[in-house]
Amino acid sequence: MLRILDANLNRIGEGLRLLEDISRFILNDPDLSEQLKSLRHELLPRDRGLQEKLLSARRADEDVGAYLEVDGEGERSDAAGLVSANSRRVQQSLRVLEEITKTPGQDLGFDWKKLKRARFTIYELEQRILSKLSRQDKTKRIAGLYLILDTEALGGRSGVEIARQAIQGGARAIQLRDKIRSKRELTPLAQEIKRVCAECDVLFIVNDHLDIALASDADGLHVGQDDLPLSIARGLLPADKIIGCSTATLDEAVRAQEQGADYIGVGAIFPSPSKPGTRLAGLETLRQVKDKVSIPVVAIGGINADNVAGVVNAGADAAVVVSAVLAASDVREASKRLVTRIGGSDK
Repeated sequence: MLRILDANLNRIGEGLRLLEDISRFILNDPDLSEQLKSLRHELLPRDRGLQEKLLSARRADEDVGAYLEVDGEGERSDAAGLVSANSRRVQQSLRVLEEITKTPGQDLGFDWKKLKRARFTIYELEQRILSKLSRQDKTKRIAGLYLILDTEALGGRSGVEIARQAIQGGARAIQLRDKIRSKRELTPLAQEIKRVCAECDVLFIVNDHLDIALASDADGLHVGQDDLPLSIARGLLPADKIIGCSTATLDEAVRAQEQGADYIGVGAIFPSPSKPGTRLAGLETLRQVKDKVSIPVVAIGGINADNVAGVVNAGADAAVVVSAVLAASDVREASKRLVTRIGGSDK
């Protein structure tokens, strides 16, 4: 029994250490890393006498399973794969110890109820870590051409088909913006555009409407200064969803990051035909925001094929367009032209 106890305690310690390091160094999450560290110290034996017994019982050179090959054991596609594999490792080892502790006559100094609670804690922590990794991955994908699909600018065309054409042209994010339709009408449109985006590994963002974002399982939500407060929206969104915020000043951008934004929209960079009268931020504000914040910055407002390279050179991670694509007779070609210009910038 001591050999089983030793092996499973080692698995628990190793698995928890990896989860802790991912939370600390990849997610930069102090709460998660501290919780995992505390759990590791709580579960691993600190009694010197037990430690010596376990070490004396160890027979690594006699372990018949040490060199067995298991299908998929050497495959970890990404950090999420590491989290899933090591969470299972910890959960299974906790269950082994739990069952051994329940065996009559086995006084190993462990409380099976405590082990069970720890196992369920790991189930919850695994979900939180994976959600945060997913959100981090989505945030990193904010780059290149970002199209706002404003339904008022569609001119009777299918929003789903326009989204598909823009994606074929190279758009990497689609935001649905609608200020007119009822939510009953808007929900199925959002769900269908989400399906198209998911098939092409493109981000789908909903403007303003938190409920539509949730109903369509959008990748995220975008809010403005006069919409639902950012901190409230962040608290209502699932942990794996991203949120962006429109800003026109450096102070607004810094505050948005502090309140939980995953990316910052800066604009209007130039006068915008789709939003006349919008506050102008300009290229200098864009540069200032990019220097000050640590999250992706997207530029919006009056951007077209003639000026998009300059916007990217000023620091934008993504260029947000409306009319430059939606007003074109060939949406796919207009998108391709913008993507080419973005790729040809000096950034």
